[in-house]
Amino acid sequence: MTRTTDGNGVAPVPRRLLAAATRLFAEQGYARTSVQEIVEAAGVTKGALYHYFGSKEDLLHEVYARVLRLQQERLDAFAGADAPVEQRLRDAAADVVVTTIENLDDAAIFFRSMHHLSPEKHRQVRAERRRYHERFRALVEEGQRAGVFSTDTPADLVVDYHFGSVHHLSTWYRPDGPLGPREVADHLAGLLLRALRP
Repeated sequence: MTRTTDGNGVAPVPRRLLAAATRLFAEQGYARTSVQEIVEAAGVTKGALYHYFGSKEDLLHEVYARVLRLQQERLDAFAGADAPVEQRLRDAAADVVVTTIENLDDAAIFFRSMHHLSPEKHRQVRAERRRYHERFRALVEEGQRAGVFSTDTPADLVVDYHFGSVHHLSTWYRPDGPLGPREVADHLAGLLLRALRP
């Protein structure tokens, strides 16, 4: 179980730094947010930030990486479940929508600010995303081999179609809108499964 607070009810320093950075990056942008503003909002020293993250860029990378780690763990669990491939793909397709909406600031920050990452970190993020997409694509291909899904459209295009919708969520989804995260997830997963029917 992840520890959210210490024994005194205070969030650990890395969590406070990430929460402060996420809020400030979302409100005023990565480039316009200073290290000083982050540490003041988190109630820690600059030394603490550099101890845990090394740089503001490391914080930006972690904002995205923590969501991707969560999504990868959940996808691995769905993909490895003892269920028909259609159900496993539907569950995985819906879950990535829900977890993206639940972390909408993180997604928006990352897609707006990814160009601030160094080439090395940029490559690292692309490799992490590629691993996720490849595991998702493997589910599509499994269903295609079994004859459950149509082979008319290549699996790569199917994956790009779904994740194009997911990556676009931060531009239009509003928590006070007519659809909740689960409803959006069900609609988008349903569209994906309908597109794959033989």
